[in-house]
Amino acid sequence: MYDIIFISYQESNAEHRYSILKQRFPYAKRIHGVKGIHQAHIEAAKVCNTPMLYIVDGDAVVVDDFNFDWQVPAWQYNHVHVWRSKNPVNGLVYGYGGIKLFPRHETLNMDISKPDMTTSISDKFVAMPSVSNITAFNTDAFNAWKSAFRECAKLSSKIIDRQKSQETNERLRTWCMHMIPDTPFGKDALQGAKAGTAYGTRNKGDSQALKAINDFDWLKEKFDGNI
Repeated sequence: MYDIIFISYQESNAEHRYSILKQRFPYAKRIHGVKGIHQAHIEAAKVCNTPMLYIVDGDAVVVDDFNFDWQVPAWQYNHVHVWRSKNPVNGLVYGYGGIKLFPRHETLNMDISKPDMTTSISDKFVAMPSVSNITAFNTDAFNAWKSAFRECAKLSSKIIDRQKSQETNERLRTWCMHMIPDTPFGKDALQGAKAGTAYGTRNKGDSQALKAINDFDWLKEKFDGNI
């Protein structure tokens, strides 16, 4: 088995979700309160004692049939594996927010200059077909807006390596136009998606501007300015 690391920062339900994860998998570890997405994952790799490490985000609700039991062949020890996740606001199912299996060595030595953390670890990527969790990011107005802003800025700027344009454009349309009725903070997610799409489109090719989407203080200022 590979180490499971739960990474949390300011998610309102993180304590509860970590408690549930520990009940099922008592050996799970936690990294909390580390500022910077890249830095938090590097800290996770530091407490890992296995060649690969599972990453569970602080807003993830792990589905009952996901067991963290994938065995990686030795020749894939430098690959990034990403499972699918269900979006509770718009129903999309893809890698956004999904559980990840990272190579420890590459995570420790990732390129922190890249705006997208996952693709900064390795250019070798495996998309896993099953759903690992629900990404319950819509716990309050700011987190719903922030999560949608960040993802749509990445999609619209095309900074994610090897993405397919048609698939990306379809996901953007869903983020910006579709909301499951009566979804908590769904309207905030829609507003964040539209603002993030505009920001990513405007700053396509500008890595410095795009790195700002990983600064949660900056995102809070943007959110407060849009209220």
